[in-house]
Amino acid sequence: MSFDRTALIEACRRYGRVARIVVAKTKGSTPREVGASMMIWTTGQSGTIGGGALEHTLTLSARRLLETGTDGLTRHALGPDMGQCCGGAVEILTEFYDLEGAQSLATDLVARGKGPEPLAVKRLRSQMRNSGLRPEPVYRDGWMIEPICKPTRDIWIWGAGHVGRALVAVLHPLPDIKITWVDTHQDRFPEDVPKGVSQLGAAQPAGLVSYAPNAADHLIVTYSHALDLELCHQLLNSGFSFAGLIGSATKWARFRKRLRDLGHGPDQIARITCPIGRPDLGKHPHEIAIGVAGQLLAGQTHIDTLRKTHA
Repeated sequence: MSFDRTALIEACRRYGRVARIVVAKTKGSTPREVGASMMIWTTGQSGTIGGGALEHTLTLSARRLLETGTDGLTRHALGPDMGQCCGGAVEILTEFYDLEGAQSLATDLVARGKGPEPLAVKRLRSQMRNSGLRPEPVYRDGWMIEPICKPTRDIWIWGAGHVGRALVAVLHPLPDIKITWVDTHQDRFPEDVPKGVSQLGAAQPAGLVSYAPNAADHLIVTYSHALDLELCHQLLNSGFSFAGLIGSATKWARFRKRLRDLGHGPDQIARITCPIGRPDLGKHPHEIAIGVAGQLLAGQTHIDTLRKTHA
């Protein structure tokens, strides 16, 4: 998890004073991890710290204090205090921001607490800048320390039809993900594209493959088999972390032959996963999208298993 400074600034710009609630410490069984957060304003909220009763109670408290509240740390025993079954305890930091305060936050690591910055925090900041590695959120020596949210996973979705739209809807709320959405024309995208999703309309989408990072994940769900094949061809000539293609076993058998004819070896071709998702979940676009999200989150082991199942 990380501190979404951009989202906080946007919320303050739109709604005025905003409360940010973040899990600072956990003990035992708890709904969410340290760094999980949510924002509260007068007429709404975003994000989640989980827990049902815990979240509801903190939301009402933060909303009452929006005008005059000050930052504070509270402890909650989930069983005795909230009647929840988790049995653990959490410490929650509630902070209040206006636009000026949000814009004044650091752009790499947000560390705040009382008194001079502890040596441990300075060391953590120095290590981050020297190594480029982001630390995990932590509450240490009375200071809450969180790295600024920066996407660590690039996902390129090729196709803005029903499945492409379902994939964006399911994947875009996930943390630390950057989505690039491509189709043959700008008119093919819906009007309400989620904030932060980049849209690219191109008459020849396959020409954009070279602009994708070599470590990107690709999901090919266009309306055209010819375009699907060209995208697979270009990706195999380029580099990728994961490439998934929507289609049946018959489609994939034909594609394998055509890709071999284009000069790709069996081991190369086997890097592409087809079909994507979990056929046992169904063929509705959102059922496909849920299965694909599971593949991406589960990692390579699950992907290899699915390849063997549908070979």
